[in-house]
Amino acid sequence: FPGMLSNPRLIPVSGTLNVMMNQNVTLSCRTDSGSPPVRYTLFKHDQKVATANSTDLTPGFFKLTISSASDMGGYKCKAEDSSSSGGKYSNSLTFTLLEPISKPLLSSPTSQVKKGQNVTLSCLSENGSLPITYIFFKERRTISPPMKMQKREAAVIFRLINSSSDFGTYKCKAENSFRNNTKYSNSFNFTLAEETNHSRPLIISLGLILLLLIIGLALAIHFFVIPSYKASE
Repeated sequence: FPGMLSNPRLIPVSGTLNVMMNQNVTLSCRTDSGSPPVRYTLFKHDQKVATANSTDLTPGFFKLTISSASDMGGYKCKAEDSSSSGGKYSNSLTFTLLEPISKPLLSSPTSQVKKGQNVTLSCLSENGSLPITYIFFKERRTISPPMKMQKREAAVIFRLINSSSDFGTYKCKAENSFRNNTKYSNSFNFTLAEETNHSRPLIISLGLILLLLIIGLALAIHFFVIPSYKASE
C-alpha cells in the first residue's frame, strides 16, 4: 500500500562500518514509503541522539564523531510520518574500530641451538584491531605464507636448523586493515650451542678412582702388609 510507512533503513554513507578513532561519520536513515513529511530520530542504545525532518521521502542524515568505545553502537533510527502512530524502527548498526597495530615481538623458546635441531618462532602484536596478518622473514627473504590471525594470538612457524646459513637474522611483520600501518619486529638470531664433550668427565672420573685405588693399596701395604711381614720374621 503506497501510503503505509515502511521500516526505514539505516546505513553509513561511506559504505563501511570500519572506523578509526576521532573519525567523523554520517548515517543515512530512509523509508521507502509513507505520507510525508517524515521525521527521523536516531537512537544509540535506546537513547535519543538527534532528529532530522524530511518534507518528502528523501533520507535523514546524522553526523557523528567516533571519539570513544561507547560511540561504536548500536544505532537505530525511527521514522514517523503524518498518518502513522508509533512509527517504525530500522535495523541496528554497530561500528568496528580500526586500531593501528603495535610493533610485533619475535621470539623463540631458545636462542642457542644445535645443527639438526627443530625450533619455533612466534610473532605477536599486543595491540591492533583484528584480524592481523603476519609474515616471517630471514635476511629479507620471505619464509612463510601470510598468516591471518582472527584472535589475539601469536603466529608460529617451525624451522629446521640444518646448516650455518640457518643461523641468520630473522624478522616478522604485522599488518591489519588500518591503512598504511605495517610494523616490523625486532631482529632475532640463533647461535650455535657448543657441543658437550662427554668423554672428558668420564676420563677424569676414572683417573680419580684409579688414583684412590693406588693410594688405598699403598696405605694397606704400609700399615698391614709390612708390619705383618716384620712380625713373622
